[in-house]
Amino acid sequence: MEKKSFVNLHYKPNKNDIIATYRIESKLGLEKAAIEVAAESSIGTWTKLSTLNQKTFNKLAPQIFYINKKKKIVDIAYPIENFELGNIPQLLSALTGNIFSMKAIDNLRLENLSLSTKYINSFQGPYYGINGVRKLMNIYKRPIIGSIIKPKVGLRSKQHAKLAYDVWINGVDVVKDDENLTDMSFNKFKTRVLEVMKLKNKAEKETRKKKIHVFNITAPMDTMLERAKFVKKMGGKCVMVDLVSVGLDNVQVLRQANLGLIIHGHRAGHSMFTRNPRHGMSMLVIAKLARLAGIDQLHTGTVVGKMDGSAEEVIEINKSLKEDFGINKVLRENWGKIKPTLPIASGGLYPGLTKKLIDILGNDLIINYGGGIHGHPNGSIAGARACYQSMELAIDKKIKIDKNKFKEYLDAQKYWKNKK
Repeated sequence: MEKKSFVNLHYKPNKNDIIATYRIESKLGLEKAAIEVAAESSIGTWTKLSTLNQKTFNKLAPQIFYINKKKKIVDIAYPIENFELGNIPQLLSALTGNIFSMKAIDNLRLENLSLSTKYINSFQGPYYGINGVRKLMNIYKRPIIGSIIKPKVGLRSKQHAKLAYDVWINGVDVVKDDENLTDMSFNKFKTRVLEVMKLKNKAEKETRKKKIHVFNITAPMDTMLERAKFVKKMGGKCVMVDLVSVGLDNVQVLRQANLGLIIHGHRAGHSMFTRNPRHGMSMLVIAKLARLAGIDQLHTGTVVGKMDGSAEEVIEINKSLKEDFGINKVLRENWGKIKPTLPIASGGLYPGLTKKLIDILGNDLIINYGGGIHGHPNGSIAGARACYQSMELAIDKKIKIDKNKFKEYLDAQKYWKNKK
């Protein structure tokens, strides 16, 4: 069984194959380097094996069926028997494991995964999905307006709750903890939940609209579950996890608890391995795996804000959360029974960017403003109004800008224009 047997440019992928798209740089040349990747990520190693028979090789050997030397891209189809169903850590151990440590490979990037329906259906996926979140909030034809509490850390529980209340009654739908805020000496988790829920209920009665707070439960798994159960007990509907730091396996455990909570996925730290276009993995891959794990809402990029990510990349990620249009265009499944995940745009957004953001990404998203609300020259209440007004103007082209009705928006425009 020669290593060259891994190359089969005439291979037609089986419906159950898992297809990995890699970008590879190596002094070996692309084909030889791809063979090393295929072997090390499956049944091969650095030498011939007396323990590997032809029957096993024929059953489990991946097939390199596409090679693009100009783009340094290869597609490798892996028989599904190489993977344990419902197990993201095992998938990553194979497809992003030892292959990234091989001396023969200078740079390696997992660009995309096309997953078969059989593999996809071994996961629960989101509890609510896009439609479930919209139904819960009774918001169907516009983006959902979110506010991140700022500063990231520093406010006491009652201050945090009061700030949430102020923006809720002035147009914000969702308020969330920042990714740094968990159970702090000055803002204890359970105290924050109790204080926030009091004012959330008050805001709902006054506005007659559904409001949600996203409580950050990021912690070791036992603590995460305890916090999630406390949120549910107190009437909360949403929890947030920093999915890179806690791991997607722990997201799966949280989802499998079936608490009936929206799971909001923050991607803090992803750029450690997604930002380098020559090495690591793409945010597209993380997004697909997050959807499998059970994330209902996922930070995917803003295009126009402060975070890295081109319009092309973010659009492709957002599409992948609804339907798999893999870049290798081999498998076009609609993700079996798995519900779609709602994209979140967050990071450096303010009212003046809302229209451009919606023009690029559409209405099916949550728009999170942090400094764009709390940095408004007239304070957070004005900031909340300005952001809601910017959304109204973006989705209804017929609205004429009345100086009195849209005062907060116009003040924001003038302020950030001068800041620039």
